[in-house]
Amino acid sequence: MFILGLKAIINIIMITNIPDISKQIYKEDMLSVIENRYSTLGPMWVSHQLEWNNGVYASFKDHDKFLIVIFLINKTLNFYSRNFIKLSYLEFYSKETVEIEKFSISEVSQELNIPKESARRKVLELENEGILKNIKKKIYIDRSKYYYTKPEDSIKRVSRFLSTLASMSVNEKIFTKKITSEELELIIKKNFSYIWKIYYELQIPMMISYKKVFKDLESFHIFGTCIVNQHLYVRKYTENNLIRESFINTMIEASEMEGINAMSISDITGIPRATVIRKLQKMLREKVLKIDLKKHYRLTGNFSKKLMPIQKDVLLKLANFSSLIFNLVKIEKNTHEEKKTNDFI
Repeated sequence: MFILGLKAIINIIMITNIPDISKQIYKEDMLSVIENRYSTLGPMWVSHQLEWNNGVYASFKDHDKFLIVIFLINKTLNFYSRNFIKLSYLEFYSKETVEIEKFSISEVSQELNIPKESARRKVLELENEGILKNIKKKIYIDRSKYYYTKPEDSIKRVSRFLSTLASMSVNEKIFTKKITSEELELIIKKNFSYIWKIYYELQIPMMISYKKVFKDLESFHIFGTCIVNQHLYVRKYTENNLIRESFINTMIEASEMEGINAMSISDITGIPRATVIRKLQKMLREKVLKIDLKKHYRLTGNFSKKLMPIQKDVLLKLANFSSLIFNLVKIEKNTHEEKKTNDFI
């Protein structure tokens, strides 16, 4: 009788801890916070993006080849997700090789907006370099054959951004409690294969969208460095609560703002100075950048006309990414509380 009563209590507790659908975090709410608190959150995110792009370029000195590699890895992460397989950070990086699904050149070309012959050539280069391997009818990516670092810094930066977003969401009455960056790091690493899947689903479309505008990812990387420079300047010298539109307008109109020179861009990105200068000259002709007497480059008003709609879409994807992680955090906390109660019983 006592045992039956205990089971009934446990069942009630488990039912009680099912998350309330009505209390989930919505991407629309996250987008509102990001846009309304952009003067704090915008510089944090674009700085993360620049660091991520620097790592992308460092891997192959070729943005498209890296894009192909993470596209193929993400197909594997999608396979894990579809089949309810969850790998932690340590499990995912326990081996140098990652088995990937079969793919075609046409698929790579279409999905990544790379001309078919360029996609074929880059895939062949990856094979010749030993990065893509076909062993006993299985295809692998061998991470030991190219420069890569485990995304420790990316996880820390994402966690800090999400923690700041969560704090601001408390102020907006969307959350009831703050979430520390340390808590978020642990949850990202515990659920790594799922979270990095949705992270790549944020990053890959973002890179493709900007590539369509700039025609190549090196130009986007260089232009993005100019954006980060101006974001950080405005963040330092203006109030903390500017909405996105006001922040961008201030960034473009601030006449006293220091730009950034070609040598600094080359040093930051790792892209050769001659390439940087050539790409900057093209952006000057297109009037998305201007140059002053000190040979410092800055954004022009054409930036907002040309890129603000794309940025809006990127921020919506970022809001979706954030909401998915925050909802996972709520479930993890509910499960943890449930386990503690059951252990006590």
